[in-house]
Amino acid sequence: MDKEMRDILASQAVAVEERLRKMLGASVFDTWLKTLSVGGFKDGMLTLFLPTNFFCSYIARNFSQEITQAWQEENPEIEQIKFEVGSVSYPSDEKEEETVKSSRVSVSSVAATESEKDALSAALDPRFTFDNFVVGTPNEFAYAAARRVAESANVAFNPLYLYSSAGLGKTHLMHSIAWYIREHNPSRRVVYLSAEKFMYLFIRAIRYKDTLSFKEELRNVDVLMIDDVQFLIGKESTQDEFFHTFNALVGSGKQIVLSADKPPVNLEGIEERLKTRLGSGLVADIHPTTYELRLGILESKAQNLGVYVPQDVISFLAEKITASVRELEGALLRVAAHVQLMGGEVTLERTCDILRDILSVLDRKVSIEEIQRKVAERYNIRVSEMTSKRRERTVARPRQIAMYLAKTLTTKSLPDIGRAFDRDHTTVIHAVKTVEDLRQKDSAFREETDELRRQLSV
Repeated sequence: MDKEMRDILASQAVAVEERLRKMLGASVFDTWLKTLSVGGFKDGMLTLFLPTNFFCSYIARNFSQEITQAWQEENPEIEQIKFEVGSVSYPSDEKEEETVKSSRVSVSSVAATESEKDALSAALDPRFTFDNFVVGTPNEFAYAAARRVAESANVAFNPLYLYSSAGLGKTHLMHSIAWYIREHNPSRRVVYLSAEKFMYLFIRAIRYKDTLSFKEELRNVDVLMIDDVQFLIGKESTQDEFFHTFNALVGSGKQIVLSADKPPVNLEGIEERLKTRLGSGLVADIHPTTYELRLGILESKAQNLGVYVPQDVISFLAEKITASVRELEGALLRVAAHVQLMGGEVTLERTCDILRDILSVLDRKVSIEEIQRKVAERYNIRVSEMTSKRRERTVARPRQIAMYLAKTLTTKSLPDIGRAFDRDHTTVIHAVKTVEDLRQKDSAFREETDELRRQLSV
């Protein structure tokens, strides 16, 4: 590999690192992926080095899909990725380089074999199946819809549109659909792409004056799955091609499955005609996780990892890490890896020590007074209204939101929160339940309260 190629890959690796940090969270990246280094690139195969067999096999098994996606988005010429034990070494000539590389042990190839996937489709993560998806109240509707689409020989809902905040399971469900169809009905052609990959393929077809072949190939699938369609925002020519592809597939009775971070009606920068098409089938959202669902996810993940995690540790993590399933699983992976590498048992004290950087951010001290000020400012009421006897909705609802945030962002007891609002603890319980119910039913309200939480957590 010449110096120019090394420089290109080094530059791309910086961008890939940023993608992976956003995708997986800084703590997961620093624990597992920080030791990744680029070995070489030849004939569409990118080699990544890791220091030990343990890291090599574990990362190949648990993070292959994310790493592949991040690299392919940065360099679409990459077709496969393999992990090898070794370190970066740049010999003086090609012959010597081959000798160094051949001494390393190949652990895993990220991409599936061609018999397992469509050449046009992105790689599927083998972890993301229906069997590994933990179902609870926040995601049961989306799960049921995904199962129906996967199991139905005829088009069940067209399109099926899944949406949620990052890290709550959209991609898991999409991969599950694809795996199920490939296993139970292999004659159906399934293509799974990110919106960015769809855009890249379209632009490449224009560049090489091969748009007709691109259209024919895409419109000859049985199930088209596009992840993160919000990335089509502002891309007018790509939107136009997607619109026509959408119409052609639906018109011929083919299934479309889409995902995004918000409902179609809220996708600003998407053409109205496309918004209408996106919302013309079944729109299913995945709500933020509940405490009970997080418990189930942690218990399932611990069992899959083969690590005994005491109930007090599982309860602690479920209570503390609420933002996304990805962050929750990442924290557990970090604890499990520490124990597997260093020996010993998982304890609450050890967990707190391993995750101290994450917990220090989560434990940022937010006062009830600060919450009251921020909520009053957001809803244009006086801070004094937080403790007043007024019951008009314009005052009562912000007060309930402030109580909910006080319960979720502080360690204060219910009686303490009640006193801060000149109420008793039963009023706080009612307020928290009211807000939680509204968050489940109203996506706009959920986004509103999530934004307040983010502002208060900075």
